[in-house]
Amino acid sequence: MAPIPKMMKAVQIEKTGTVEVLQYKDCPVPSPKNDEVLIKNEYLGVNYIDTYFRTGLYPNPKPMILGREGSGSIAALGAAVPASLAFANGDEVVYMGTSAYAEYTACPVGKVMKIPKGVSSSDACAALLQGLTALTLVEEAHKVQSGDWILVLAATGGVGGWLCQILKAKGAKTIGTVGSESKVDIAKEQGANVVVIDQPGQGDVLKTVNDCTNGQGVAAVFDGVGKDTFERSLECVARKGTVASFGNASGAVEPFLISKLSAKNAKVVRPTLFNYVSTREEFEHYSEALWAMIIDKKCNVRIHDIYSLKDVAKAHTDIESRKTMGKLLLKP
Repeated sequence: MAPIPKMMKAVQIEKTGTVEVLQYKDCPVPSPKNDEVLIKNEYLGVNYIDTYFRTGLYPNPKPMILGREGSGSIAALGAAVPASLAFANGDEVVYMGTSAYAEYTACPVGKVMKIPKGVSSSDACAALLQGLTALTLVEEAHKVQSGDWILVLAATGGVGGWLCQILKAKGAKTIGTVGSESKVDIAKEQGANVVVIDQPGQGDVLKTVNDCTNGQGVAAVFDGVGKDTFERSLECVARKGTVASFGNASGAVEPFLISKLSAKNAKVVRPTLFNYVSTREEFEHYSEALWAMIIDKKCNVRIHDIYSLKDVAKAHTDIESRKTMGKLLLKP
């Protein structure tokens, strides 16, 4: 392998704000700690959570290099990386961590997986965080059963598209919301049984839910939109159903009276992926399930676009527009 340089290009922020705070600059290449591997990045994933750190919705120490996932090859191993994991320099891997918007990333070995045969580096990067989010939502936030009616908001978004595909594979029936007519067919291709254009004068989400479920409501709502849709999600959920609020695309959900839930004995969960895959065993279990669904063609990896790392501001602008369909990737 080529020698590891001392400096690299990365995207760093020193303060919170608009895309103007994203700095494409020279930074030192990190040295892996004992339990880390150094990865030379080939692809980097863009996720909505990256914008939360940039804007300050999620506070974090500054300066910081953004980014939560990537794929590439191992450039160096920390001194205490377990031999049982069988990692070696040059291995093609995908990871979840921090400081991914860079040419090199040091990542705890517990959140690094070898890319299996049959999955490309770009697909692995595009699938990992959003695919695992969707998979853990339907297995842990609400255990979906075959035949359940489920409401997925933003059904052609990154996680929404994965949810539709995984729900179809599980035999559930999905109502998906989209923002425009142009997204209807794509939502159906990804597995939504019924699609509603969630715009004033174009579609009534609550009426559609009631029509499909004979007024009973859906077993679960997977709501990544947040503030603008939360109250409606509570209206759409069935007795003993679950509202899984997993994102803040429209802003954070405002405080509410817990007594609201007693009308239906409904449950509200606010999950994050990292708490579902905090152990190595959990991470391997769900990653292997995800790879199997991709290799067996039960799920397709949809990539919206691949941007140069220096064009990260455009990628953030595009994902915040909520007009993208599929995964946004960066290439160092």
